[in-house]
Amino acid sequence: MADLNVPPRRPRDDRGWDGFQHPHPDGYRDNAMPYAGPAGPAGPAGPAGPAAPAAPAAGPQWVGPDGFAGGYPQPSGGYAPPPAPGLPNLDDDDEPRRGRRRALAVLGGAAVVAGGAALLSPQVRGLFSDDPVAGDATGTVVTDGTAARPSGQQPSTVRTYTEQNESYMGSRAGAALKRNAPSGGRVFASPAAAAAATQVTVKTVLAKDPIRHLASRTTFGPTPKVLADIKRLGIDDWLRQQLQPEKIAPTKAELKLAELPTLKLTPTQLRDQRDQLNERGAQPERETVDATIARQIWSDRQLFEVMVDFWNDFLHVAADFDGGEIYRNSFDQDVIRKHALGSYPEMLVAANKHPALLIYLNQTDSRKDAVNENLARENLELYSVGVDGGYTEKDVRQAAMLQTGRGVADGKYVFHADRHYLGKVKILGFSHANNSADPKVADKVIDQYITYIAMHASTARYVASSLATRFVSDTPPKSLVDRLAKAYTTNKGQIRPVLATLFSSSEFWASVGQKVRRPMEYLVATYRSLGVGPEASAGFDGDKRRTPFAQGLRQIQDKMRELGQYPMGKPTPDGYADVYVAWTSAGTMVDGWNEAGDLIAAYRKQFTYVRPEKLVAKPPATAGAYVDALALRLVHQKLSAKEKALVLGVAGVSAGTKVDATFNGAIAAVARTILASPQHHLR
Repeated sequence: MADLNVPPRRPRDDRGWDGFQHPHPDGYRDNAMPYAGPAGPAGPAGPAGPAAPAAPAAGPQWVGPDGFAGGYPQPSGGYAPPPAPGLPNLDDDDEPRRGRRRALAVLGGAAVVAGGAALLSPQVRGLFSDDPVAGDATGTVVTDGTAARPSGQQPSTVRTYTEQNESYMGSRAGAALKRNAPSGGRVFASPAAAAAATQVTVKTVLAKDPIRHLASRTTFGPTPKVLADIKRLGIDDWLRQQLQPEKIAPTKAELKLAELPTLKLTPTQLRDQRDQLNERGAQPERETVDATIARQIWSDRQLFEVMVDFWNDFLHVAADFDGGEIYRNSFDQDVIRKHALGSYPEMLVAANKHPALLIYLNQTDSRKDAVNENLARENLELYSVGVDGGYTEKDVRQAAMLQTGRGVADGKYVFHADRHYLGKVKILGFSHANNSADPKVADKVIDQYITYIAMHASTARYVASSLATRFVSDTPPKSLVDRLAKAYTTNKGQIRPVLATLFSSSEFWASVGQKVRRPMEYLVATYRSLGVGPEASAGFDGDKRRTPFAQGLRQIQDKMRELGQYPMGKPTPDGYADVYVAWTSAGTMVDGWNEAGDLIAAYRKQFTYVRPEKLVAKPPATAGAYVDALALRLVHQKLSAKEKALVLGVAGVSAGTKVDATFNGAIAAVARTILASPQHHLR
């Protein structure tokens, strides 16, 4: 299992995060949770611990990332008692409301919690009257719930935590990888020119072949067809074609996605037809994942699918959340896929108006008299400037107040003007009076803020670093990150020019062997390498409820879940890590090898297979030559002499031994061993 697929513990983890995993029998609801909840129990203090505080009285308040709790977490552990007789509930609902981090502050006419002291906030008292009165959220009053999170301090400083990939690469293994990474480079007039002029100097077992390298990084695994297409078109024209996926014809497998009945249904239709879909065994959120897996394996729009996967980790919304059944596929189509090669600012604006993100991060719970900061925080920490991007806790709170009013009704985005905070805000240099009661104007102000942070210099660098990590190295050179950030800013967040700069940079072409496939990527590459087809094997019948293709995709998804990674799979909003040391697990590696063995044996009858003795069209007559030919077919290069000897040892033969097409009965074991080689694990 992926026993290391858990980021290192950091202070934010101690506060927890609960992306709701179907807590209700009815998953088809607009609001993930109600607006209320009693105070939680106090922490232990001695053998028995103190009694839980009494339920607070009703009234407006700030809802911190971990919702309502009975006390405030202290740096030394445990909880301090509430600073007032009781924090107020919004209404009389008995169900607890829990969110992401325990940090409470009472807002407006009640109180503002600051390091254990209750401070009146007259600037925003007007929020809770019948008449809309503009306040001022930019004042100097500290609005934090704990002394450990001062308003003016950057979160990364408080938590001693940097960005996720960097936190992994701070390990000893990460330091070793960094020593073998290219340190600098330059940009050329075109990708082909960069490939021709760049010398690969790093130590690697991979062939220093630019065509193989390009295919490995820009697809989910090279195939003979992909390599032939690059050779025929040339590097520049092939990339140009890949950057225009709308002009690439769908494959047979993509046409077969019509067999997944929920993909073309709107959120309203999914909600209205849920009983019929349940009877047919259709699960909309899982079919979205199934379709993504099919495209990764069989689509000819490979660079586009790689970018879809990239954004699914960067602007992450888990498939399995309370609401994912009806909204996740729409988010996939209308946000991620629509903008994957377009404008990131437009993608982020669209995401912030999509029910999936609004429900996933509890924005539907946030209103002027109960401000929930989940989405506001992740917009800064994960989706734009990054945790080291310069924002403070005060910025988070002002952003959360600005974003109030956004919600979901009847399956669609709505703006509730009566829930929106009116008053001046200033966030990372963005300032606005925010004093209009006109819902269109107020909603537009939020869009302006989202666009502002999407175009922030820190966002440019964060996106650049993430792309360089995906395509180049776990420790990308600063020279490349700087260049990509400049391209992002110059082109106003358009992604195609950034990718063009990346592929025209010598750092990309010098990074052969510097990326290791994550479990999902290994599995998809294995399907592609073995030429598995989307049609069912002869004689396969199935269960009559779903087609063989649909059944097979679900089995692949289940296997990926066992491996610890599948599309849109991470429950928390930070997405999967994209560095090798996050996935170093012997159990996961062996499980992947076993799956390769099952595919060689044509175990999943929902698909068709190339028989292992047919993988090489004209098998050589000697074992050594046959291993060379089979390695060229499966991993697109010959193995080293040492690796070749190990493969021959598995079959119990020498290089000169005469063999038939079945490798004297050992072809399956030989093919599986080649797919366990470093050449197949690296990309």
